[in-house]
Amino acid sequence: MAVPLTGKELASSIREGAAAGAASLGGRPPGLAVVLVGSDPASESYVAGKQKACLKAGFESTLVRLPAGVALETLLSEIERLNSDPRIDGILCQLPLPGGIPVERVASAIDPGKDVDGFHPWNVGRLWRGEPGLVPCTPAGIMRLLDHYGIPVEGRNAVIVGRSGIVGKPMAALLMAANATVTVAHSRTRDLASVCRGADILVSAVGRPGLMDASFVKEGAVVVDVGMTRTEQGLRGDVDFGSVEPVCGWITPVPGGVGPLTIALLLENTLACRRRSPGI
Repeated sequence: MAVPLTGKELASSIREGAAAGAASLGGRPPGLAVVLVGSDPASESYVAGKQKACLKAGFESTLVRLPAGVALETLLSEIERLNSDPRIDGILCQLPLPGGIPVERVASAIDPGKDVDGFHPWNVGRLWRGEPGLVPCTPAGIMRLLDHYGIPVEGRNAVIVGRSGIVGKPMAALLMAANATVTVAHSRTRDLASVCRGADILVSAVGRPGLMDASFVKEGAVVVDVGMTRTEQGLRGDVDFGSVEPVCGWITPVPGGVGPLTIALLLENTLACRRRSPGI
């Protein structure tokens, strides 16, 4: 039976560390601003969770609400205002954005020193160059989870399914930096199941519920399920847990696996930004 890779305990420890770090600061607490465009129910839920975590850790939380039909120029102007606000250390724009708003333009508008999502080209470049910078929270959380459970990465074959700039690409950079041999698969990969069966570490982040059954998984592999889709049966991951769990060695549940770590690393990134800012 596979070992469950639950992120709750680790996330709690990271949040406690962030709270202790915030309490030790002189002057004001860390400040995080979240820009929410529209009223997508899932986004509303995620933002509420981020605000709650901020307040519990002693951070200042600012929510900027904009209508779904907001003009790009207005959104960018709001981001520039937050860039210039000395009491705001971290900024994120909740995804997904309504159609017609170019995500790349928005990510590039955020001050890279306040880019707690790690999506600005400056931070992306530093990640791929192996230089210090702000790293996307979910991939960073996965690396912390593997380390927490003592799972070796060096020299192992890792397959990532999904090539988004949010998870897939930064995950590949982090695994390569840890000396794994990395394959990035996607919707046009031929014989996806066969590619996945070659993985010692399999990370899926495509948002297709139940995509992967036991035929995708090598015996004893580590399976990290980033997918989280709301269905009539509740939240479901990309991995068919019931089919895969008897085959693999380790597996993240959905929910309760990777999810808690994303917000915990967001707090850690915000604290890092605050430590680099003037003590006002």
